[in-house]
Order: sequence, then structure tokens, then C-alpha cells
Amino acid sequence: MKRSSGILLPVSSLPSPYGIGTFGKAAYEFADFLKESGQKYWQVLPLGPTSYGDSPYQSFSTNAGNPYFIDLDMLKEDGLLTKAEIEAENWGTNPRYVDYGQIYISRFKVLRKAKERGYKDMIDEVNSFKNDNPWVENYALFMSLKKHFDQRSWQEWPEEDIRMHEKSAVERYTKELSDDIEFFIFIQYLFFKQWDKLKKYINGIGVEIIGDLPIYVALDSCDVWAEPEFFSLDEENYPVEVAGVPPDYFSADGQLWGNPCYNWKAMKADNYNWWIRRIAGAVKLYDVLRIDHFRGFDEYWAVPAGDDTAKNGKWKKGPGMDLVGLLSKEFSDTQFIAEDLGEPSPTVVQLLKDSKWPGMKVLGFAFDSGEPNNYQPHSYDKNCVCYTGTHDNAPIMEWYKDAKKQDSNYAKKYMGISLFERFNWGMIRGGMSSVADLFVAQMQDYLGLGKNNRINVPGTKSGNWQWRLLEGENTSKLAKKIYNLSVMYERCAFSKELK
Repeated sequence: MKRSSGILLPVSSLPSPYGIGTFGKAAYEFADFLKESGQKYWQVLPLGPTSYGDSPYQSFSTNAGNPYFIDLDMLKEDGLLTKAEIEAENWGTNPRYVDYGQIYISRFKVLRKAKERGYKDMIDEVNSFKNDNPWVENYALFMSLKKHFDQRSWQEWPEEDIRMHEKSAVERYTKELSDDIEFFIFIQYLFFKQWDKLKKYINGIGVEIIGDLPIYVALDSCDVWAEPEFFSLDEENYPVEVAGVPPDYFSADGQLWGNPCYNWKAMKADNYNWWIRRIAGAVKLYDVLRIDHFRGFDEYWAVPAGDDTAKNGKWKKGPGMDLVGLLSKEFSDTQFIAEDLGEPSPTVVQLLKDSKWPGMKVLGFAFDSGEPNNYQPHSYDKNCVCYTGTHDNAPIMEWYKDAKKQDSNYAKKYMGISLFERFNWGMIRGGMSSVADLFVAQMQDYLGLGKNNRINVPGTKSGNWQWRLLEGENTSKLAKKIYNLSVMYERCAFSKELK
């Protein structure tokens, strides 16, 4: 990875008139902003369909796209919707925050109208998409079944044969729910048609996309339902062990994520084909892959299913270089980033070294006297990615105002931040000037935003994934300032002259 920089902004955080960011006009404008700013990368969060809690890290599918991101103005231009049909719906009232409950009601209503109007005329294109993406039929059946069973998790479906994914039941419901299956396939076709067009534009102006790949998949997903043999389930397809992290300095109970652990023995016996298929799908979407919770490849915290906390879990050995080396070989043209945050064990450190993947450094952790790790820039080597903060961190101005006085003073002294420089810009300058090959800042940090502007608070179940950029905040004046910093510290992806 060449010396460069990028900005972290979820697609959901883009401005739009329809309650949530989409692949429409604002996405193209943000790509132009990145180029104007001299940035090489746009880092996004997972693009999959979200479920209860709205987390992109708990998706119904590892392959499918989020219907919320389909741009409605583009559907209007394609003749699939009318202006009146779009404006008749309520998309929420606050442009700063996503109202997921309202969007869930409105979005599928207009998408069904688009399907009714355009499906027959587009049938050849949809069938071609279906043939190129064999996963989509299973996903569409799964979503149709969830609708049929009142959105209950597949583990709560009342009919045992379809809950167990028996062939005869799959065939029966494929016929019975054919209309809904057509609908879910159609909206995936729309999603990928719009995304492919956007990505082609982004790459065409010299910007690349960093995508986030959760190491685990959601229990309530078509992946676990259709291929239970690759997960830690019992004979009735109920979880035996679920994922999390142990108690630590920040949480006496640890974190109980609830995702089913993998059956690594079965995956190895299948030559890790499940993972090959998963990464192959991801590289169609993204140029660079960030593997969330890289530690899980070395060892993972397995908690007995049914426990209320993560206290009673235990460490178990993961696949290590057996899988990591295979992914590096199979996808030799793809750059991986390892999310190795936390207190790494010696074996995790060795796995990262053996993989040759860059790890992560977070400036928000560097000056926290309660943080056991050392993320100060003088300790970096080149093969790493420096962040002001990730989607799980507070914006740097919120950290500054909430930090202990000794910590914020130390940060200012270390970074050489004077009275004439806002704290966020001093931290950005510190990250830009580090030896890390890649520097990434949250958009909120470039805007100097503080409280009530974070994307996610880990361990909380509501109020997350809602923050949005307001129209007009990504100005040319801001782009010029970012560009000049990028040039000064030799991270600029384009022209190298100061403006």
C-alpha cells in the first residue's frame, strides 16, 4: 500500500431527501469531494441488509445489499417510480439522523411499486443477474419466508422441515412464495446495478473503496440457515457456542455478540470454500477489505449459548495462517487490513506479522491513560493504518471534551497543538504526518463535530448507525484544507501542488 489517506463515511450517512444515504447524487458528489481533497480512499461500513438494531454488522446475508441504499431518484429516471409516489411517503423529519422505523415502512412500499412497473420489461437483465449471482435465490427465499412467518428468526419458524432447510420444503415454498422471491431478487438487481455504476465512477476518478467485512455472520441469516454445517450448532440447528469478547478493563461482563461461532473443523475439511466464496463476493464490491476482529482467526472467545453475559466463555484456537495464508494466496491482488485493536496476545501479533497485512492504530486511544495499549505515532511502523477513530469511537472533539484533563493536555503537548489550532486539526495533522502507510479520519473529525455525532456506541442496542452528513458540509474550502495537508505530508493521490 502506497502512502495515502482516506475518509471514513458510511453510505447511510450521506445526505438525501429520503431519510438515509443512497447511491444517488450525494454519493457522486462525495466521491468528487474526495478527489478534490487529494484522498485515495473512501472507507464504508458493510453494505448488507440490516435487521433488528440496524447494525450493518448483523446482516441477513453476507452477499446481499441493503435495499435502503437504492436511490429513488434514479428509479424515477428509469421510469420505475413517479415523483408523486416518492413524495407521498414519510422519510423522517431530521436530516441529521436516520429514522429506521419510518424508512422500513416507506422504502419497501415504493420498491414494490417499482417492481410491479418494471419487472416484466427488465426480466432478461434480472435473469442474467440471477445467473451471475447464485446466492441470490437462497437469499430471496429466506427473506420471503421471514415475511411469511411475520419476520421471526428462522430458528422460530413453526414448520420444522423448512426451519431445517429440507429439500422438499425448500422446493414447496419456492413455488408458494414465488411473487415475493421475484421481488427480493429484483431489488438486489437494482442494488447491484446502482452500486456497480457508482463504483465504476469512483474508481474512474482515481479513488478506491475500503469495505468492512465482519468476521462473524448473524445467527438470523440465510448463511447460517442454508449451511448450518459450517457453524457451531447442534443436531436441531440451535447454537452451541456464540461469539463475544471476555471481561476487560472496560466491561466486567465482557461483550456478548451472539453470533454463532464457526465450525472450523468442517470448514477446513471443505478447504475453506465457504470463506473463498465470501471473499470473492466482497472483492466485487470493494477494492480493499478490512477484516473486522482479526483476532478471531487466531483464537476466539466461545460463550455457551443461552448465557446472559460473556463471562463463562473460553478461548479456542482459530484457523490461523491455514486460512489467512489461503486468502492471501487466492486473492493476491486484494489488499487486506487487519482490525487488531485491543490488547493482542503474542500469537495474534505473530499471525499479523506472518500475514503481512497492515494492522490498525487509533489516535483516540493513544492518549487515554485508561487504555492498556500504546497507539502513539512514535511507535508505528509503516505497515499500518492510522485512524483518528473508527465507527465505534467518539469523534475526536467529543473525546477531547470528555477526556481526563491530564489526558487531553498530554495529547496537546505530544501533538504540538497550540491555541491557534483546533484540537481535531492537530490530531489530524499528527496522523497525517505519521509513518503509517495509510491515514483515515472520520468525516466528523474533519468537520470538528463533537457530542451526538458518533456512529456507534458499542454495547448499546439503540440510537446507533443514525448519524448523517448534512448537505453543504463537505465544502470546497474544507476540501482545499484537507488537500494541502495531504500534499504537505506526501499522501496526496493526485496533483502535488499546494493550493
